[in-house]
Amino acid sequence: MDTDTFLLETDEAMQKAADFVSTEMSGIRTGKASPALLDNIHVNVPSYGATMPLRQIALVSSPEPRLLTVQPHDPSILQDIERALRESKLGINPASDGRIIRLPIPELSEERRRDLVKIIKDMAEQGRVRVRGARKDSMDRLKTALKSSDVTEDQFHDLEKEVQTLTDKHVKAIDEHFAAKEKDVMTV
Repeated sequence: MDTDTFLLETDEAMQKAADFVSTEMSGIRTGKASPALLDNIHVNVPSYGATMPLRQIALVSSPEPRLLTVQPHDPSILQDIERALRESKLGINPASDGRIIRLPIPELSEERRRDLVKIIKDMAEQGRVRVRGARKDSMDRLKTALKSSDVTEDQFHDLEKEVQTLTDKHVKAIDEHFAAKEKDVMTV
């Protein structure tokens, strides 16, 4: 067993879990306009015969703290984008002038802020579970390698500590991301 490859694969699996949480949390609306809010929006464009990410077919910007604008590269797909925004779970009503779609970001109520914190807390827990799942998979591989004498007893214990260090690192990153997002959501 190549220990460097083993640790690299373990780190990558855990990093994917942390990245997933980060991406999911970026789609949570905080009351401030952020182009990242629209990262998970996909638009069905019948004229192209495909469903495409909004970022590929339009320029998303935030000219004001409480406003997002979406300017399609191809004006003929403006209505398709508008429909996708209306059908999204964002709860934002788009307004179009025929060239640009404006998305006013309303203030969040205290109750809605608390609900969002519960949602991001759940996302963070899902991320921690995925990291621990990657740790379990790695430990199972290690135990199998020990039984088949691919690693020595000393190597096993050293690698076990390394896997735990990686687990702690990625769980800490998820917790830090959660804390920052929670602060962002609760800030009025």
